[in-house]
Order: sequence, then C-alpha cells, then structure tokens
Amino acid sequence: MRIIERTQTQKSATSRLFEFRSVEKRRLILSLTITLIVMVIEIVGGILTFSIALISDAGHMFTHAFALSLSLLALIIASKPACNHKTFGLYRAEVLAAFLNGIFLLPIVGFIIFEAIERFLNPEEILSLYMFIIALLGLSVNVVSILILRGSQKSNIGIKSVFYHMIADAASSIGIVIVAIIISFTNWNFLDPLVSLGISAVIIYWAWGILRDSSRILLEMTPKGLDIDKIIEDLKSKFKVISEVFHVHLWTITPDMLVFSAHLKLNACENPKELEDLVLDVRKYLHEKYNILESTFQTVCSEEMLACNF
Repeated sequence: MRIIERTQTQKSATSRLFEFRSVEKRRLILSLTITLIVMVIEIVGGILTFSIALISDAGHMFTHAFALSLSLLALIIASKPACNHKTFGLYRAEVLAAFLNGIFLLPIVGFIIFEAIERFLNPEEILSLYMFIIALLGLSVNVVSILILRGSQKSNIGIKSVFYHMIADAASSIGIVIVAIIISFTNWNFLDPLVSLGISAVIIYWAWGILRDSSRILLEMTPKGLDIDKIIEDLKSKFKVISEVFHVHLWTITPDMLVFSAHLKLNACENPKELEDLVLDVRKYLHEKYNILESTFQTVCSEEMLACNF
C-alpha cells in the first residue's frame, strides 16, 4: 500500500509538472509575439530618430526574442518522455537554453558599447519626441511580458532568465523615456549613448547571474540554499534508527527537480517491512521539507558498510 501511495504521489507530481509546462508554453508564445512586434517598431524608430539608445533597446528586444524562442524550444524538447537512454528525460534542455541565453548576450553588449562610443565621438541630433513615444511603447511591452511570465520564473530557470531580462529592459526603457524628455528640453544628446552604456551594464549583470545559476546546475553542484551537512543532521535527528549518512549526493535536473542519493547506516538491521517503511518515510520527509522530487538510498548496518542481508 505504501509503495502504491508513493507511486501515485510521484505520478501526481509529474502530471502537475507537465500541466505547468503547458501553461508556460502558452505564456512564452504570447510574450514572444508581442516582443517581435515591438522589436521591429523600435528598430525602425531608432533609424528614423537617429537614436542609438532606441536601437540598443531594440537589440535588447532581439535578445528577448531569442531568449523566448530558445526557452520555448527547450520546453518542447523537455516535454519528450524519458526512455532507456535518456533516463531523466530532456529536462536539462531548459537549463542549457538559459546558459546559451547568457552567452548570447555578450556579443550583443559588445556591439551596443561600440556603437555608444562611436556616437560619443560622432554625435547626431536626436528626434526626442519620436524617441519618447517608441520607448514608451517598448516599456509597455516589457511590463505586459513581465505580467504574462510572472510566477513561471520560480521553477523554470529558462523562463527565469527571460523574466529578469524583461525587468532589466523595463528599467532601461524607463531610462530612455526620461532621457528623451531631458533631451527635448536641453538638447543634451550625449545622454543617449550614456544610457546605452547603462543598459549594457544591466545586461552584463543579468547575463552573469544566469550563467552562474545555469552553470551550477550543469556542473551538478548542490542546489543553492541547501546544505548537505544540515540535511544529514536533520535526518539523523528525525529518524533515530539512522546512525550515519554518507556517500551523499544532491543535485538538480531543473530548479524544480531535485535528486538525492545516500547510504544510510542503521543502528540495527530492521526486518524487511520496517526497512521498507523507513525508506519510504525518509523519502516523504525529504520531499515535504526540502522539495526533493526523487531520492535513492542504500541501507547498511555493518562496519564494512555492506548491505543488509535478509
């Protein structure tokens, strides 16, 4: 009965996961459509108004579109079921998409910085009114995209990469709106490339965060915020029959899929039924307290660390 209960719980969790992925997919498609439309408008507007800030913001929009497309493709790939040679499925595609999104931003930043420096050396008059209108439109799209994706970023690092990208771009759009207003009254055209450099700094900060988080997962490091030593002490305190926990491994498939494995040394060899109940209870405890989706244990009771024999 306990095994059936656990199996049903795992199936329920998996079912909810796939349902959630379906919702994420629809959100990504909607956000991608809006982003592409505004990106084209900002490119045309930047050319017509001679605003490098608008063009740089359009470049940022392009990275949004690329990030959204990559995350969407990763979701489609990750939805494919596990098989005998892909036992964890292809969920890591989402993490790989986030890593590629971070890498892709670096040449974009280089281009924006180059163009900003060029504009400092060769300033041009800016049509601030049109710059203001188009930047305001870009800001509106960013806010809409943030609202569409809000909530999904908590458990999907690919969407998290896009979500924080949108927040950074919304901030840069606010900066462009403010600069457009200032330029219209002062003709301080140098503020336009200056804001572009500020946008570049924001992009670099965002890219570093995503590269750091995705690298932790790809390198199978312990999930951020969890301490293996504390988990070991917690298990020994909660289950008195466990004397030692060793050969512990804790890693992440995706941010919402944590995997744990360990050897449990017992104070005494339990009978098969008690041992089965103990393992199921430990799994349930780890799932409820640490959100660990899957855990595997080997129980031992001798000094030689040999598995118990019945």
